[in-house]
Amino acid sequence: MMTLGRDPVVKETAMNEKLALFLPSLVGGGAERVMVNLANSMAAKGVNVDLALANAEGAYKNQVAQNVNIVDFKSERSLSSFPKLVGYLRREKPKALISALEHTNVLAIWAKRLALVPTKNIITEHISSSFITYAAGYTPSKLRATLYAMRFTYPLAEKIVTVSQGVADDLVQTIGINKDKLEVIYNPVLNDAMFQKAEQPIDHPWFREEQPPVLLGVGRLEPQKDFPNLLRAFALLRKKQMARLVILGEGNLRGQLEALVKELGIEEDVQLPGFHSNPYAFMKRADVFVLSSVLEGLPTVLIEAMALGTPVVSTDCKSGPKEILGGSGYGTLVPAQNPEALATAIEKTLNSPKQPIDQNKLKRYTSDEATKNYLRVAGFKV
Repeated sequence: MMTLGRDPVVKETAMNEKLALFLPSLVGGGAERVMVNLANSMAAKGVNVDLALANAEGAYKNQVAQNVNIVDFKSERSLSSFPKLVGYLRREKPKALISALEHTNVLAIWAKRLALVPTKNIITEHISSSFITYAAGYTPSKLRATLYAMRFTYPLAEKIVTVSQGVADDLVQTIGINKDKLEVIYNPVLNDAMFQKAEQPIDHPWFREEQPPVLLGVGRLEPQKDFPNLLRAFALLRKKQMARLVILGEGNLRGQLEALVKELGIEEDVQLPGFHSNPYAFMKRADVFVLSSVLEGLPTVLIEAMALGTPVVSTDCKSGPKEILGGSGYGTLVPAQNPEALATAIEKTLNSPKQPIDQNKLKRYTSDEATKNYLRVAGFKV
């Protein structure tokens, strides 16, 4: 198990200052999971944390720590929560407001300005803006409107945190953000709770001893993750050797993926069980973790699998995987949307000795490190 460092708690002078995080909901997505981890870690250091939500529903709600205060605006949509967010800021006057996701970031910026409070706006960007359409399923007109709102609004924030250097560079190129506004803080991915959950047993026959090797994919069933690429690669692999594939996640493309599984004739060796609250136990026991995305910001699942000692194969998509794997001496990168290359890399990984990873290279992804940097940007003394 990786040994995580311990940073000092927030100094007494900041103990009563409030910090707020704003999200649409707690549905199962990468940005939501990161924000929950961040809120929990900040609260553990003694910060007074409010997790403000347009609607406090979603798979991650039961993962919010008891010392994090959930503020539920009970709104059907993020936009309809705007007046309540303004009222909240006027009433509570948090020292800083941290938000995630493009439309939520825009709302947070304007709510702060309308509330006329000294709260520091910190917006976070988890994905390359030039490829938002993949992640959000935007129509061309909605994408243009979103990018226009970002160009007009993002410069008004006090600080823009990106989860990788690749995302930061993309914001400069596509939105025209001043580099002085940007700060790269890697996601708070690794923590003791994750390693503890990885040790929990899983009741799945494919993960028992003396079974064929199992490949694992984790993520929303959406275009960004390009699971059709993984399914096609797996079908090619199965022609050469016995293996199985499990994809954990839920999303709009479930029907299409299930149809493709049948079309490829791999129904007996592929399962899509849906979202699972503890993917770490599967990661630790998988023979290879595969990331097949066409784009990422900073794929947390890749970092988690590496930290758990699972061999990884990833597409060299924009952005994140190369930033994570480059120089680590661990894992394999292949071109995106190339099932032949992906299948070859998986086969080679399955039939090669397991590589040890230098855990020191992963310390920048610990909750302590990320929390310390976010608190510094928010103006808290640690």
